[in-house]
Amino acid sequence: MNAIQRAFLETPIGFVEINCTGKGIRSIDFINFKVKVKRTPACLKDCKDQLREYFGGKRKQFTIPLDLEGTPFQLKIWNELLKVPYGTTITYLELAKRIGDEKALRAVGGANANNPASILVPCHRVIGMDGKLVGYAGGLWRKKWLLEHEYAFAQRDLFYE
Repeated sequence: MNAIQRAFLETPIGFVEINCTGKGIRSIDFINFKVKVKRTPACLKDCKDQLREYFGGKRKQFTIPLDLEGTPFQLKIWNELLKVPYGTTITYLELAKRIGDEKALRAVGGANANNPASILVPCHRVIGMDGKLVGYAGGLWRKKWLLEHEYAFAQRDLFYE
């Protein structure tokens, strides 16, 4: 079993906790408190650098190995999310169709909500069928920020809480 190491990164939308194993990134979670950023384990340096580049507008794709844990269905959804290009959005229905089961809408939404690696696995790029922002574990304001950062969601009036 690989030991999990962690680091913290301050971003424009709050602090994130990043966890990795020897195989790759296990999770990225938003945290709602400040932390003192200390030493960064070697397995997390590249991730922190790439996230800084993303937030700085210099990176559109991540090249960080992932080591996600989930059910086979969740892994299938998360792998499909990795194919959604920077600056674009898809609906939950489109995501369900991409895996070949448009009746699995609720399960797709559940897998999306349980994505352990926010930002790297771009669940923020999935929107409601009516084009509105729905569901984001980090908060809808963060989802809105990320999409606007990627120029995918310019219409502010579509945002609601």
